[in-house]
Amino acid sequence: MNWKISDSTQAAAEACAAAVVSVIDTAYRGGGQAAIAVSGGSTPKLMFGHLAKSEVNWSKVHLFWVDERGVPPTDPQSNYRMTDECLIRPASIPQRNIHRIPAELEPEVAARRYASEIREFFRLDEGELPHFDLIHLGVGPDAHIASLFPGEPLIDDRDGLTAAPWVEKMHQFRITLLPGVLLAARNTVVLACGPDKAEPLHHVFKNSYAPKEYPAQIIAHNSGRATWFFDKDAASKLGSSS
Repeated sequence: MNWKISDSTQAAAEACAAAVVSVIDTAYRGGGQAAIAVSGGSTPKLMFGHLAKSEVNWSKVHLFWVDERGVPPTDPQSNYRMTDECLIRPASIPQRNIHRIPAELEPEVAARRYASEIREFFRLDEGELPHFDLIHLGVGPDAHIASLFPGEPLIDDRDGLTAAPWVEKMHQFRITLLPGVLLAARNTVVLACGPDKAEPLHHVFKNSYAPKEYPAQIIAHNSGRATWFFDKDAASKLGSSS
């Protein structure tokens, strides 16, 4: 596995941001623009801070989201709101390049509209999956990725673009990209930090393949284009990096 282990959360976030900048730079120099999808959470705030200070030409970057809580964009729980505060406004990313999930709508409607926007942007034919230049993911304390939680039937879906699962433990609908989209990305970075990630990451990498139990195995076992960024606490049960 391609692991990058840093001494601190801040250092891991900075290393992940540097990888994102490198991918973006290569993508828009090769094709004129880059399309990336980002995740929410606390650790990405640090990464977004580094990205906002980078020399990325944000006019050439289109920003999507991996998942979103079923709340309006002004809600404190909103992944969009956090990204807007920590990256979009500080980096002055043009609004025309922002492709947020319309999570203020009914969940199924929001998922369909988001899928339609993705199809339109990537000019997809029926049944075709988008190839994001980069997808950024985190890992939850229960080993979930995106809004694909343990036991979720959608973990087996390799054909769909988006869905709006009910997450019982959160008592909330989520809108999320599906596994086929995650696996079709040209590049993937996973940022996971903190002691609460040590046990789930041990299961993800050391246990037999059981993605319904450890959803992050979808990426760990199937994507050869993923780079994982950990701090020492998160990596404490993994052994040496490869």
